[in-house]
Amino acid sequence: MGWRERPDLPERSRKTMTPRPNTGRPRPSPSAGANPSGVSLCRALSKLGLCSRKQAEILVAEGRVRVAGKIVRNGSLRVDPGRDRIEVDGSRVVAQRKVYLMINKPRGLVTTRDDPQDRGTVYDCLAELDLPFVSPVGRLDKASEGLLLMTNDTRFAQRLLDPASHVAKVYHVQIGALPDAAMLTRLRAGATVDGEDLTARSIGILRSGTSTAWLEITLDEGRNRHIRRLLAAHGVDVLRLVRVAIGRFQLGDLAKGKARHLTKEELALFQG
Repeated sequence: MGWRERPDLPERSRKTMTPRPNTGRPRPSPSAGANPSGVSLCRALSKLGLCSRKQAEILVAEGRVRVAGKIVRNGSLRVDPGRDRIEVDGSRVVAQRKVYLMINKPRGLVTTRDDPQDRGTVYDCLAELDLPFVSPVGRLDKASEGLLLMTNDTRFAQRLLDPASHVAKVYHVQIGALPDAAMLTRLRAGATVDGEDLTARSIGILRSGTSTAWLEITLDEGRNRHIRRLLAAHGVDVLRLVRVAIGRFQLGDLAKGKARHLTKEELALFQG
């Protein structure tokens, strides 16, 4: 069995997040085990499902990583994770099982793995699950809610995130206004904000109250704070923003703050 971790680094790494000082001992050649056609060592550790690239940088800097039996302190070293023997703390790192998760992200959590401000993160929703390292597929900002996919399958993530794939993302957005035909026309026309063209595939009204309304907005791609910036450009305040679907993956009735594995049927529909 290869060395693996839960969402947190081992206790040893959490206590010392800075590289150890140079003891003066000679370091092995950074070219040991180099594979020009491979990927960087830090990326390889992430692709194998061990940890994030940031955590991999720490492990490498601490001298805890070996390639072909030699300590390597150069995280940019090119390796082939399928052929090169990579060890951490003396144990070989092997590819972890592929994991595909759906989270109903509550408002107030950030999607980063390690938050310098010590805020709650989406990884808190995974605390009770025995998992290899997984990463969010895209992001939801702190104030946004709803469907967030997480995985250690980089190809799966890249396919979802690639703009050329045109994977639709559906959001339910509560606004502090009552939309009329003129407002919808303006919103559907899009806006240019800080040099970026922000548009939506579709915008419609879900329901209206006495002073607020819910819109359903579908995007082909998601730029940083895409919907919030688009609506703000037209003077529309966003009160809540909930993502309810990514392609064929539907949030459904998953409870807030909970996670579940994607089903074989869901994955087959996406991959087919």
